[in-house]
Amino acid sequence: MSRVLIIESSARQQGSISRQLTEQFVSQWQGAHPLDELTVRDLASDPVPHLDADLLGGWMKPEAQRSHGELDALHRSNELTDELLASDVLVLAAPMYNFAIPSTLKAWLDHVLRAGVTFKYTDTGPQGLLTDKRAIVLTARGGIYAGSASDHQEPYLRQVLAFIGIHDVEFIHAEGLNLGGDFFEKGLNQAKARLAQVV
Repeated sequence: MSRVLIIESSARQQGSISRQLTEQFVSQWQGAHPLDELTVRDLASDPVPHLDADLLGGWMKPEAQRSHGELDALHRSNELTDELLASDVLVLAAPMYNFAIPSTLKAWLDHVLRAGVTFKYTDTGPQGLLTDKRAIVLTARGGIYAGSASDHQEPYLRQVLAFIGIHDVEFIHAEGLNLGGDFFEKGLNQAKARLAQVV
């Protein structure tokens, strides 16, 4: 049995293509892996605060010196990090907002990229500690950006995932969704077909 952690980051609850892809993933994954445990964290309905002084204090100060706000921030970070550590497969559903990921997803990453927990510093540089995990990234994009200089989404996510040791990463892009004509149907169908292969 594997544990799958799904992170939703679309600001929209209705009409979201990334959420459609997540629904397909859940349905097909449960059919192929019925004993697996799936956990969904929705960063739109339950947002994670952005990195702030309380979180930094919670990480860096001795326990006796932490304020209530710092203790709360540390508890939240621990909860999010524990979910990630417990998972075997990480699924990130990430629409492209202004050429990059939603700020809510960046906030989640800021809580779980933790020195000594998900990566460590060594004499030869940082080393990721989550080397036994796999990631699948589902994206929704109004234009066509894969492989272009305007894509600040896939390169960034590949880098941060590799930083914590996750190198087995599959991207599934639904692209051209706002271009009109046949682009929407083609982009969505290609993504769904690719997702079925990956699952």
